[in-house]
Amino acid sequence: MILPTKHLRAEWTLLGVGAAILDEVRGPTTMTRLWARLRDDPAVGTYERLVLTIDLLFLCGALRVEGGTIRPMP
Repeated sequence: MILPTKHLRAEWTLLGVGAAILDEVRGPTTMTRLWARLRDDPAVGTYERLVLTIDLLFLCGALRVEGGTIRPMP
């Protein structure tokens, strides 16, 4: 689920969804705005997958959360 395998394409993993999120987060944004932009992306699928991917990106140091906004790391 996090990493691709021979049976799971990269676009459907959390890292693949993370790439889509990082493309969308160019400046400060909220979860509501981010979900509104990505809800129709079939790879994201559900709000839960979006939250899991945000958590993964935060743990990897790719995103930061400040005062209710999500910001990319410089």
